[in-house]
Amino acid sequence: MKKVMIMALVLALATGSAVQARVEDKSKAATEATRQAQQTVRKSLDFTDMQAYEDAHRGFIAPLPDMGKIVDDEGRIVWNLEPYAFLAPGMTMDMPPSRIIPTEGPDTVNPSLWRQSQLVLRDGLYKVADRIYQVRNADLSNMTIIEGRSGLIIVDPLISAETAAAALRLYKAHRPDRPVVAVIYSHSHVDHFGGASGVISAEDAASGKVRVIAPAGFTAAAVTENGLAGPAMRRRATFMYGSLLPPGPRGHVGAGLGLTTSRGTSSLLPPNEVVNHDGQTLTIDGLTFEFQLAPNTEAPAEMHWYIPELKALSAAENCTQTMHNLYTLRGARGRDPLLWAEALDESLRRWGDKAEVLYGMHHWPVWGRERVRTALELNRDVYRYINDQTLRLANKGLGMLEIAEQLRLPPELDKPFAVRGYYGSLSHNVKGVYNYYLGWFDGNAARLQPLPRVEAARRYVEYMGGAEAILARAREDFARGDYRWVAQVLDHVIFADPANRAARELAADALEQLGYQAESGPWRNFYLSAAQELRGLEPAAVRPDPGAGGVTALMPPQDFFRNLAVRLDGERAAGKTIRFVATFMDSGESWLVDVRHAVLHAAPVNEAEADKSLMRIKGPKNRLYAILSGAQPLPRQQGEVSVDGTPAPLHAFLALLDAASPRFPLSLPQMDEK
Repeated sequence: MKKVMIMALVLALATGSAVQARVEDKSKAATEATRQAQQTVRKSLDFTDMQAYEDAHRGFIAPLPDMGKIVDDEGRIVWNLEPYAFLAPGMTMDMPPSRIIPTEGPDTVNPSLWRQSQLVLRDGLYKVADRIYQVRNADLSNMTIIEGRSGLIIVDPLISAETAAAALRLYKAHRPDRPVVAVIYSHSHVDHFGGASGVISAEDAASGKVRVIAPAGFTAAAVTENGLAGPAMRRRATFMYGSLLPPGPRGHVGAGLGLTTSRGTSSLLPPNEVVNHDGQTLTIDGLTFEFQLAPNTEAPAEMHWYIPELKALSAAENCTQTMHNLYTLRGARGRDPLLWAEALDESLRRWGDKAEVLYGMHHWPVWGRERVRTALELNRDVYRYINDQTLRLANKGLGMLEIAEQLRLPPELDKPFAVRGYYGSLSHNVKGVYNYYLGWFDGNAARLQPLPRVEAARRYVEYMGGAEAILARAREDFARGDYRWVAQVLDHVIFADPANRAARELAADALEQLGYQAESGPWRNFYLSAAQELRGLEPAAVRPDPGAGGVTALMPPQDFFRNLAVRLDGERAAGKTIRFVATFMDSGESWLVDVRHAVLHAAPVNEAEADKSLMRIKGPKNRLYAILSGAQPLPRQQGEVSVDGTPAPLHAFLALLDAASPRFPLSLPQMDEK
């Protein structure tokens, strides 16, 4: 048995450090102000509470092999736990919780986040209940394995095929080798479906030999989640999940929901069976699954379920061991806090008096009827409280920033570790709720049309007496520990003159201290990633985060052309008219592509009635998608792809498509921003 307790690493949102270019370490020590802030946290929470340590350890069978290292077919590391051993000094996997004395942690990590990172670090195979097992921390999410009558039911097969396959191998090394007869996707985020090809084949999914079950709306939500704004979301996800940070006490310690994301092969095997109405019951390999649809909660398509034979309840990702995101920092549509709370309330009503275990798609389960009810109630009430109290204060005239600064959770929702802000945070969730209901404008006419960032920054700097005067005062504020203000005021100096190294270094120092103090994993990662960017230390090349990869080919043409439309450069398209027909031979559909008024329109067209003078391109959908998006050139010779007429309209169209900037700056102005 592996003795050293090296636990998990994952993110992406979208969103890790499994493939990490080495950069110079210019991190600083914690300041006295930060040390005092960490001491305040230590005094405010009950760090002697060992219940979570007991729960996280309960049912442990075996760790991941090879020190948690998982590689792809080319030998590249997609998951590696060894760099995170610093989180668990002196602990061993077989050490019972009664003997664990949680380490206090360094002053460069918030003590509460340090505790959470130690807990999510635990990797390996665990028995949840009779016939229910989980592999934890082989990725950002858990993979759950339920033993049916004749085979295995896999729930949420992680982000990457490589990590999902490794998780299944670990299970089979300690349990009977039985076939996978069903896969269940609890919801439409990539960390819950991306690794499906690691546990079943695409052929078995397509033929229905293996049941692949998902909630209504799953496929549409999965393929569009990172579509229209995908490049911006993926860039922000590198900051949110700390993908560019080196693991260590001054760097990456986790994301609160897990450690970070795996970097393997992600794809989507579409469901062949859909839970299409609330209360639907399915018998899956001899077990009864009672489903509750919970759309537009943590994900656009999500569901809870209860297995009466096992007295086991799952609330998917709507009930975890952290306050979750009502707004995610990587960027996404706001989540409905009322629907989220009401979905948990409905689970309480249906199964709260029956369930003996509550297991989730992240973190560790809770056992016992009363504790299950308490977990559901706490998660329900924290989201409902944020919703109701944000709106109460908004209706009294307070703005978004004032509410986020003023609102506090009551002690009964603030003290339990299970709803602390390790992934979401009270501050940004309040802002998310405000924006969900009221949008970006706060009603103050002076903020209706503010100047762009760079122009405003230059004027602010001039009004404040110039960059040197600002820097002099900012250094005094830094010495007093007023890091929020230092970062805020120096942001103007940097946007006015991004070449001002003194401003960038001092701002980086302030953001770094804010990162050290942050209880939220994503906040820490954003702060430290921004400091890295300001210091000019971002790695030159990192393998991309998992996102929409592997799902583009599943998009219906309507969604594909919508994604192309946001790449059309409107200025260059002005005054141009381009029309041609694309025929997808595998489905027989023909679509008219029509660029006019600097807008891309696309609509189904009857081939027989289409304008015969138009160019036509025909081929399989995946090939045409690649050609029309510019990912592949038009073949020189006609084969499975053919062109009728001159290809000039297609070339003119491709010339108008803009390329996204995968590494655009987040803490510095764009070079072409005026």
